[in-house]
Amino acid sequence: MAPTPVFLLQLLLALVAGGFTTLTASPFELWWLGPVAIALLYVGLHTLTPAQAALKGWLYGLALFASGASWVYVSIHDYGYTGVPLAVFLTGLFVAVLALFYAGTFWLYRRFFGARLALLSFAGAWVLGEVLRTYLFTGFPWLLLGSGYVDSPLASWAPVGGVYLLSLLVVLSGTLAAELIMRRQWWAVAPLAAIWLVPLALPQQWTTQATTSTRVALLQGNLPQLLKWTSDGQRIAANTYSRLTAEVADEADIIIWPETALPMMETQARPVLERVQANLPPGVALVTGIVQLDEANRYYNGVIGVGSVEGSYQKEHLVPFGEYLPLESVLRGAIDFFDLPMSSFTKGAHEQPPMQAAGISLGNAICYEIIYPQLVARRAEQSDVLLTVSNDTWFGASLGPHQHLQMARLRALENGRYVIRATSNGITAIIDDQGRITAQAPQFETTSLVGEFYAMQGSTPFTRTGSWPAWLLAGLMLLPGLGLTRCRGK
Repeated sequence: MAPTPVFLLQLLLALVAGGFTTLTASPFELWWLGPVAIALLYVGLHTLTPAQAALKGWLYGLALFASGASWVYVSIHDYGYTGVPLAVFLTGLFVAVLALFYAGTFWLYRRFFGARLALLSFAGAWVLGEVLRTYLFTGFPWLLLGSGYVDSPLASWAPVGGVYLLSLLVVLSGTLAAELIMRRQWWAVAPLAAIWLVPLALPQQWTTQATTSTRVALLQGNLPQLLKWTSDGQRIAANTYSRLTAEVADEADIIIWPETALPMMETQARPVLERVQANLPPGVALVTGIVQLDEANRYYNGVIGVGSVEGSYQKEHLVPFGEYLPLESVLRGAIDFFDLPMSSFTKGAHEQPPMQAAGISLGNAICYEIIYPQLVARRAEQSDVLLTVSNDTWFGASLGPHQHLQMARLRALENGRYVIRATSNGITAIIDDQGRITAQAPQFETTSLVGEFYAMQGSTPFTRTGSWPAWLLAGLMLLPGLGLTRCRGK
């Protein structure tokens, strides 16, 4: 049977909704488009079979990731030694596979949930689909719907329930608005108003700020990624970071170098770090991302320090294909992209105590880890400030660094902690406990950012409970509609 014009229109609107969702995220930050995107997906969904709903969901995911995660092509082609045809194919495959999460969510929703209480069931299914995407096959919680709301009127919900609660409320806003506009369901005004007005009554400050600030210098070397791991790259890196450190030596209590700032093993880097430290004023701490090698010849992506620094950190959540290779025995050597430098890391321990630098407890989240709300909440619970070092050179001049920074801002707001973010070529920034950027370095420049942060004590509700309450609420919202007038089509 040929598809009807109405069905084809729904598919077109799904593509539009995917693009709208990308526009809610940085650098566009048109957060008001989120409920609009949800309404476009929700209207007419209950006239579709599960298979048709799955196609609608897949096209939404395809548009979302093709527009919002297009930086994957930059990583594969520009820095992964991969030609254009293969890079296009791998990027397309990545996008198509990720879109299956929405296809599955929409299929299950139409298969098991009917039109009664649909707005609740749809919101619950959406959030549980995001949870699945966060953890299945190591997870990819990039472009979660709630991530674009750090500057919105909904922002005060973040310290209460985190990004998944924000996603839930955005979806409910879209479905309630659709019920109100399309079906004249006037009762929807009350819950819709509550979602957007209750934040005005929520506490704006959940944690307590120290009475004195700490001065920090974040260094941004801006070294070319393709040069970095050569002998020339090692020499240039050592010289660049040594020079930048000397320039800010008298201005900071803590100096931060980004992820793998020195492209060498810790044993090679120690003499450089100690030489730099010897020229710093007494009490100044120097912290850097570094590659570590243990006695069993296992590599770790770590953070260490010299001077008044205690402890170290080893990255717990690794990036597939970038830091470790799934099915390594099969894929290693198949194409150049599967042989990237430093792509055989071992993950660090699940529980690691915070580092101590200049009397401050640092909760670490290296690069990709900052996008995992639960992981960051565990770090925040034990620390005064959150530190994230990153090598965003892999993103190139794409949307990636802006989205990455926005997610770091949301982690600050969720946990009521400053986030200090040192990156290789931007976007280096200091973020306060409300998720606001207080200082930012220009992108793609060799520079240093000197500013201040405050150690924070106490916890937000989200730090104490994590995402579980939002997940539980999403699950409970599924129950009323389960099995009611369910669609049994294929």
